[in-house]
Amino acid sequence: MKMPPGVGSSVANPLPRTVHAGYALGSLATGAFGTVPGLLLLPYLTDTLGVAAGLAALLVLLPKAWDVLVNPVAGRISDRTRSRWGARRPYLLIGGLALAVLFASIFAAPFGNGPAAAVYVAFAFLATATAFAFFQVPYVAMPAELTDDYAERTRLMTWRIAVLALAILVSGAVAPLVVTAGGDGVAGHRWMGLFVAVLIALGALGAFLGTRSAPTGTVGASEPTLRAQLAVAGANRPFRALLICFVVQSAGVATILAGVNYFAGQILRDEQSGPTLLFVCFVGPALLVMPIWTRVGARLGKRTALVVASLILAAGALALVAAPVVPRVAVYLMVAVIGVGYAGQQVFALAMLPDCIAYDTARTGRRQAGVFTGLWTAGETLGLALGPGIYGLVLEFSGYVSSDTGSAAAQSDTARLGVLLGFTIIPALLVAPPILLLRRYTLTPAVLTAATRNATRDGRVDHGVVVGDESH
Repeated sequence: MKMPPGVGSSVANPLPRTVHAGYALGSLATGAFGTVPGLLLLPYLTDTLGVAAGLAALLVLLPKAWDVLVNPVAGRISDRTRSRWGARRPYLLIGGLALAVLFASIFAAPFGNGPAAAVYVAFAFLATATAFAFFQVPYVAMPAELTDDYAERTRLMTWRIAVLALAILVSGAVAPLVVTAGGDGVAGHRWMGLFVAVLIALGALGAFLGTRSAPTGTVGASEPTLRAQLAVAGANRPFRALLICFVVQSAGVATILAGVNYFAGQILRDEQSGPTLLFVCFVGPALLVMPIWTRVGARLGKRTALVVASLILAAGALALVAAPVVPRVAVYLMVAVIGVGYAGQQVFALAMLPDCIAYDTARTGRRQAGVFTGLWTAGETLGLALGPGIYGLVLEFSGYVSSDTGSAAAQSDTARLGVLLGFTIIPALLVAPPILLLRRYTLTPAVLTAATRNATRDGRVDHGVVVGDESH
């Protein structure tokens, strides 16, 4: 029996390496913006601008929470875009360059220290988060239209996560060094903002130019209103389960990121090189194990591999609670274990998302990748915002003392305990339990192939989207 075109078929025209690499470059932008605010914005507010930890937590949380509303709108707009560059690529250029400029503005500090400076940061961060939505949503939607093949999506995500890991390494490890080299305080953060803005611009331009030869698919019919589109996404049970799991886990990962500077200074007693060493140990293994995770996914399946990676991440975080009493080398090894789990958690969750989109397209015959990715990125952004918010509240309740000198103030034993628990126990509790939701994720190659076969038989497949064929 001839296999219908769609999810389970082999790749007749696999994507060229240039498209893999070009698409992956966009992760320079997403990685830098997803990492640096979560790493440095909270300590910038508490230890440079003198904002109380609880208020700083809200200032970090609320602008990104705004994206929960903006991202689905950005997805719907990109779904309806018509241009000679396709539906998504214009936003890679315009949204990406706007993101770069606005990111630098977050740390410009035109009002110096004090309440006015805190308000300025909140509004600048809000504008930057909005620009990020119009870059990230179309960017994440593209894989569902670049290829219809189940395994090819994993390969595409492997390239992307490899660059994402590199972006996290470069931005997360080098940004604190730039702050120090720039003189710490406000001046050092201004230089850091410019450095990260350049990374974001390079990623946006690389993704835009690198995907110019990629298939764009044909814009098919979509639900007429945003409310109807959200209802369709809500009816996709595998997508719901995956989304909720990923959002909660993202909050756990973001809690770790938010605590790096505090953990390095208060637990490791190494404010200068500690954050950079932690990032190298966290991201370096991720770059090395990515090919191994690809093979694990091929053998175990994406869902099982995601569960395994999540458990490794959580176990590493739990073990790190012993950091005050174990040798320093053991601490860095435990952070490396966390990095191994993080790499797998990211690659498999992102590889499962296009499968959910393809399944819905086959099921409904409508192209709604932008809505699904809008909800996905809104959830991811909320999770990344919740992490620093949670960590800031832990600091507030444990009695952390803020400072406006550019250096952390002396802290009590209770505050140092809060720093430790927020970096270890809380992330583990946010990463491990959500995997129980994945029992409702039932998409396998066989299920996706059957859905496409039934849709083809009933005339419901939008081949221009599922197959990614521009001829339609």
